[in-house]
Amino acid sequence: FDAAINYKTEDVGAALDKHCPNGIDINFENVGGDIMDTVIARLNDFSRMPLCGLISTYNDTDGSPGPSNFANLLMRRTNLRGFIVLDYFDRFPEGAQAMAGWLMEGRIKFETDVVQGIENAPASLDRLFTGANLGKLAVQFGPEPD
Repeated sequence: FDAAINYKTEDVGAALDKHCPNGIDINFENVGGDIMDTVIARLNDFSRMPLCGLISTYNDTDGSPGPSNFANLLMRRTNLRGFIVLDYFDRFPEGAQAMAGWLMEGRIKFETDVVQGIENAPASLDRLFTGANLGKLAVQFGPEPD
């Protein structure tokens, strides 16, 4: 990728305007909510949006409204298509092999946020939905094996 935006500390719209001055052609949507609205406002004609998730609304109990600027998807003739990983299950070995190579080469890096103790597991689950964790969230139940 060319740039990253920290949605917790930056104005996402201003950052998108800076990093995508000519608009957005492809948005792999996984967040939903206000950030998706911000992206939709900047889509180019004939843009594409694979829709993989809407994590910002997963815990809503009152029913989440759709994008506030849904009409822009029509006006921009955006191709919106649901993307469920199970649709590509037959390609899992290919993906796993590629990912293993990229990890060994250092082309992919990741963080692991470890919470200590099973007693903290329920509270740590909420961190997945609030953005309080960095990277993969794991709960360690005991000492690391030798």
